Amino acid sequence: MKLRLDLQFFAGEKTEKATDKKRQDSRKKGQVLKSQDVTSALVILSVFLFLFFASSFLRDRFFNFFQHSFTHYFSIEQFDMHGAMAIYRELLIELAFILLPVMVIAVIAGIAGNLFQFGWLFTTEPLKFDLKKIDPIKGLKRMFSIRAIVELMKSVLKISFIGTVTFLIVWMNIDKVLSLAFKSAWDTLSTVARLTAMMGIAASFTLLFIAILDYFYQKYDYEKNLRMSKQDIKDEHKNTDGDPLIKSRIKQRQREMAMRRMMQEVPTADVVITNPTHYAIAIKYDDGNMDAPIVVAKGVDFIAQKIKMIAKEHDIVTVENRPLARALYDQVEVDEAVPEEFFKAIAEILAYVYRIQRKI
Repeated sequence: MKLRLDLQFFAGEKTEKATDKKRQDSRKKGQVLKSQDVTSALVILSVFLFLFFASSFLRDRFFNFFQHSFTHYFSIEQFDMHGAMAIYRELLIELAFILLPVMVIAVIAGIAGNLFQFGWLFTTEPLKFDLKKIDPIKGLKRMFSIRAIVELMKSVLKISFIGTVTFLIVWMNIDKVLSLAFKSAWDTLSTVARLTAMMGIAASFTLLFIAILDYFYQKYDYEKNLRMSKQDIKDEHKNTDGDPLIKSRIKQRQREMAMRRMMQEVPTADVVITNPTHYAIAIKYDDGNMDAPIVVAKGVDFIAQKIKMIAKEHDIVTVENRPLARALYDQVEVDEAVPEEFFKAIAEILAYVYRIQRKI
């Protein structure tokens, strides 16, 4: 009894790698290998790189925007509803030209990050309402799980690494920072912008490094959650290929149907060639419609006896020819034409049958 329980325990332990079907089913449910940090790091890095290299373009657009606003809109003495709406539309268009490139870069980077990790996927399964997601007991388990501890450690690493990197950049440029009080507004803004871009890019690379580590952890956790027990694999195989018992019944039913069809063709035969007891081959030939004789039924032992019984009921001639019967049974399937090597022997038998039936 103890041995049986141990075997059941090991059969239910999830130690096997997930099958392709399990992976496909999980993917359809939206359960894929994904690290959110990878996408976030790529988005932040792309945006800061764009800001760094397109800073002159954005600066000119901002200055043109404010210059036009202060010189043109402030000079208008009277405002009405239509004028205010026109100014509002113009301001929106100008801001769109400034901010839209940044937003487009962020969207492209976000899509690229997801495509890089799990490819193209569209599913509505994660959006479906599930009461298990708001179960307070499971929520507490998630709060005090290993995954929650890993997320906490990851957050501490992010804060520590990013704080260290930004501090080093400021420390390396401490002279420029301390001299800001003695510079003009333009120089101050330029220095702050340059330092901000440097800190953003450095922080993005730091996040990317942490994201790569997180990706490998997510891969490990994903594979672990997908693991299957030996019983799960057996059940999946059974559901995919069908229950062996049901398959055997289906095959038995198919054999029975094929047997009935074959027995229905026996009355149409011209002759039955026998062994004489173990083999029976029913041959049909129509000179006007067939190029060669056809085997309409064949069988051994019980089936052979049944073929001969049906032939007797329908006055079909039975001819004993042991080597021919065995050769036809081994080489020719039901509804197949007789090979050319048997034509002479079959022709002699059919001639004999026709003489008996007085057809010639």
